[in-house]
Amino acid sequence: MNSAVNSPGQLPDTVPALPVFKRLKYALIAFALQNIVGKAFHFYLDWKYYLSPPKIRPDIVKTYPCRPHLPIRIFFPRSSKPPSNLPALLTIHGGGFVFGQSTDNESWNRTFADTHNMIVVALNYAKAPGSPFPGPVYDIEALFVSVLADPSIPIDTERVALAGWSAGGNLTVAASQLDTVRSRLRAIVPLYPSVDRALEGATKARLRRYKPSLGGFRARPRDMLLNASVFFSWCYLPVGQKYRDPLLSPLYASRDALPKHIFVIACELDFLSHEAWRFASKLAGRVEPGMDEPVGRIDPAGKGELILDDERFHFEATTADGGNYRWLLVPDAVHGFDEPRISELSRDREMAEDTAIKREKVIAMIGEWLLAGPLKS
Repeated sequence: MNSAVNSPGQLPDTVPALPVFKRLKYALIAFALQNIVGKAFHFYLDWKYYLSPPKIRPDIVKTYPCRPHLPIRIFFPRSSKPPSNLPALLTIHGGGFVFGQSTDNESWNRTFADTHNMIVVALNYAKAPGSPFPGPVYDIEALFVSVLADPSIPIDTERVALAGWSAGGNLTVAASQLDTVRSRLRAIVPLYPSVDRALEGATKARLRRYKPSLGGFRARPRDMLLNASVFFSWCYLPVGQKYRDPLLSPLYASRDALPKHIFVIACELDFLSHEAWRFASKLAGRVEPGMDEPVGRIDPAGKGELILDDERFHFEATTADGGNYRWLLVPDAVHGFDEPRISELSRDREMAEDTAIKREKVIAMIGEWLLAGPLKS
């Protein structure tokens, strides 16, 4: 079940130093994006929020002394006010470890809380290159522990799960390996996570599925993360860092180091899909897909369809030690499919309609799996 260390497309054992001019280029890009473009954009959003408060917003925004610069956002289900001893899902936003904030998944978090009568807490972490690996892992640990110790949040601390998107999916699996988190955690749900930093980007792009027949944004012949991945890696990975460190690349973690209930979700048209498939297969004790086997299938699915009768797209395994491992590949979906801004930016109406249906189905599946299994009272 162990992933081959010397398989095609594998990077060296440790992170090399980039040429000095490339490092300077990336440093300038990071500074400009975070301190000029990013701050201007957030200033605009803050004023827009103040002048016209959105309908979807958290019930509480607060900070803790352990990380006073990292506010968290708490969503109580509208059907249970004031809530009392409810199960909780703590979520972690994405952004390549460089961008993003705890407001990014506001709509998803609110919908999940209301749909499943659970408390949802959006966690936060400091961004690279100012806070490279492993800093964000320990930010999540500190905030996770603080939330569960906070008497003002009426969480049933025996029924807690952790989920995250993309970089947040990586942090979900990484933080769940820490004793202080794993001992309090019943399940994790990494959504289109980065789990294998030891695999080169060109190989990742080759192993995802391409579907020109879909037309529009989803028919693009080049993966949207391929170029950005080099920049993100420079920001997040210290020189000399081992690529196969399980906290960095959770694919290389032993199953015993992880929670016993894991639901891995990936997107078929995504740079990160193949490594998520290998990760889920390893957890379930299945034969890992080969490096010559792209994810999914060439034929498009129906509008809003999830494919649950094909093991390339969905499987579930219960192990002898009581573990439950589930895999879902969302067909015809790009990275970030469940974030409305992706559809808005793409200006692809067909994609927006398709992914809106799939987003609601995935939210339903996650909640039903948690409440019928690891978080069952």
